[in-house]
Amino acid sequence: MPAQPIHYYDRYRRTTETELIYGEDWLRFGYENPMGRWFVWLLAKRAIFSWWYGRKMNKRFSALQILPFIAKYNIDADEFAKSAFDYKTFNEFFYRSLKPEARPIFPGERIAVFPADGRHLAFDNVDTVEGFYVKGAKFTLAELLGEDHLPEDQRTQSRAFAGGAMLISRLCPVDYHRFHFPVAGTPGEWRLIKGPLYSVSPIALRRKIRYLVMNKRMITLIESPVFGTVAQIEVGATNVGSIKQGFVPGRPVAKGDEKGLFAFGGSCVITLFQKDRIRFDADILEQSRAFVETYARMGDRLGEAV
Repeated sequence: MPAQPIHYYDRYRRTTETELIYGEDWLRFGYENPMGRWFVWLLAKRAIFSWWYGRKMNKRFSALQILPFIAKYNIDADEFAKSAFDYKTFNEFFYRSLKPEARPIFPGERIAVFPADGRHLAFDNVDTVEGFYVKGAKFTLAELLGEDHLPEDQRTQSRAFAGGAMLISRLCPVDYHRFHFPVAGTPGEWRLIKGPLYSVSPIALRRKIRYLVMNKRMITLIESPVFGTVAQIEVGATNVGSIKQGFVPGRPVAKGDEKGLFAFGGSCVITLFQKDRIRFDADILEQSRAFVETYARMGDRLGEAV
């Protein structure tokens, strides 16, 4: 059976595109081949594998991969905060900063923005949606928030977001890999949930959506005067053992302020809003109902407070 391509909707071109997948052969072997799935279970999901690969990307010789990578994936080097020739390692290039004007923040205190560059799925009610990447493929808020082991009456965060809205933002290795606050407010302490590091590519997620609630992740609650409590969850993945937070808990932040970064690899940010606090824009909802991701950049308009 031929490999199923990954399609997404480009918000800016208003066209359906086919994703050029970094490491596609390995991904398809690892998640579509029985022998490959054994390799993933034995080694690729484990932190030591991502540590080893990340260490390679921190070596000086890894910088030789930067220019071929930029050319192959048509990355706009004019957005970089410094010249592509100035990065000393591939990992330094990977979590690069951009010029401020490269990602303008959509104005308006009642407007939320995308927290990261990537391909996004949006659902206005997590309790009634038919599935995420494919029909019938779902996970619970209790699993996502690490409360599934608790009795129902102790699942405080899960209950707080019941019937709420969710955005899944998938970052490919070719994307800008810093993540930002989608709303203004005051963030609390982040909470780490330890876990393995499965891939978050649709190649993997179409097979098992629960990788998103099994992987290592960090949860931060943001108290917003406009949007209520917002949960931002950074999910690690294969070759992304490192999620680095750069904000100060308890210090107010503006919409679009940088929150942190991922080291090398694909990764994911999940954003939760409480029930009846946001209305996502129609274009992303329309695509998401068909299980099609929408490509959009950090700082672009996501939706409006209700």
